[in-house]
Amino acid sequence: METTIQHTEKVYQLLKYTYGLVPIVAGADKFANLLTNWKEYINTSLAGLLPFDAATFMAIVGIIEIAAGVLVLLRPRIGAWVVMSWLLVIALSLISGGHYFDVAVRDVVMAVGAFALAKLSAVTDKPQPAY
Repeated sequence: METTIQHTEKVYQLLKYTYGLVPIVAGADKFANLLTNWKEYINTSLAGLLPFDAATFMAIVGIIEIAAGVLVLLRPRIGAWVVMSWLLVIALSLISGGHYFDVAVRDVVMAVGAFALAKLSAVTDKPQPAY
């Protein structure tokens, strides 16, 4: 029979790999547009303020998402907060753009999961060696 600690560790690992790998995949797809045409998700008010085109902006977003995913895998205690914040910013951008409310709600729910990972990381993460 599994203990509470073992259950907690399994949930922690599931969240860690989910919030590590999904941003990496989504970030990489910003360059391939296989999952969707990411440029359609840019708030038009924001797009007008950019000093470059939408494709360049989405490439920058992709790099940020890949970095956030890697951070979750390497330092989940920090990375989870970054991913949570990033998801909330995306949701606010979608809401303020007046489109994709379903995706905004999904991102808020995902942010709650990232928050759970951050809180679990505080009690589950093994101490990192000092260099």
